[in-house]
Amino acid sequence: MLKQRIITALVLVALFLGALFFLPIDWFTVATVAVILLGGWEWANLSNLNRALRFVFLAALIASLMAVANYVFAMDFGSPDTSRAQEVLAVACGWWALAFLWVQSYPASAMLWGNRWIRGLIGLVVLVPAWLSMVILRGQDHGAWLVLFVVAVVVCADVGAYFVGRRYGKRKLAREVSPGKSWEGFFGGLAACLILAVAVSVALSLPLKNSLLFSFGILVTAVASVIGDLVESMLKRHRGIKDSSRILPGHGGILDRLDSLSAALPVFTMAALASELPKYL
Repeated sequence: MLKQRIITALVLVALFLGALFFLPIDWFTVATVAVILLGGWEWANLSNLNRALRFVFLAALIASLMAVANYVFAMDFGSPDTSRAQEVLAVACGWWALAFLWVQSYPASAMLWGNRWIRGLIGLVVLVPAWLSMVILRGQDHGAWLVLFVVAVVVCADVGAYFVGRRYGKRKLAREVSPGKSWEGFFGGLAACLILAVAVSVALSLPLKNSLLFSFGILVTAVASVIGDLVESMLKRHRGIKDSSRILPGHGGILDRLDSLSAALPVFTMAALASELPKYL
């Protein structure tokens, strides 16, 4: 199993880095749409939709992607309308704040979102802004590095939480959803991300105002990544499954790898645009 996980991880990293750094923005957009549609199929399963209704969900997802692309890009992926993009991303950020309250009150909160159609609608609010954020970041100057940096933030939050939680974890973060996570680990992950943010701010010589905005944005991004992980865990627990699918040998499904990133991307993109980070790279 470990060998299988390592091989799959290496293949995924190679494909991701190859697409990120070598595909032009139009082809990168196509590749990310394909990934989002695979994630949409898995989300339909998390929503307990039967096979026929999963295709209905995919059709709704495709329509939503096209509508957002037309609204934000006018189908020109190199020139997003920043104000319109922020409107869409603000909805996503608001959703993740609400989602954390649902996680904290699970299983009682299931009465609000347990219906399969509501879960399907939530999937659109999760997947579409995540795709939008990825494309916007990739289209910026040095956009590939911006996308890679989001991944680094998620990894820092995860690694910091793991080691601090393992050593000091006592108070459960969300006992009914993910018993292994602790508040101590959560703050350990935030500390790791803050160190990363300060290091990048110094390396890029960001002005104080931009540095503070950027660091705050990184912390909120880290919080969002934890919420993304918890939300998928909550949905899987409610659905009674361990993995979103078995498409990735040893790793489960696409959503199992993108849960944290799907929440982190909209928040980071808002922070990057607000702090004017791209022009300092």
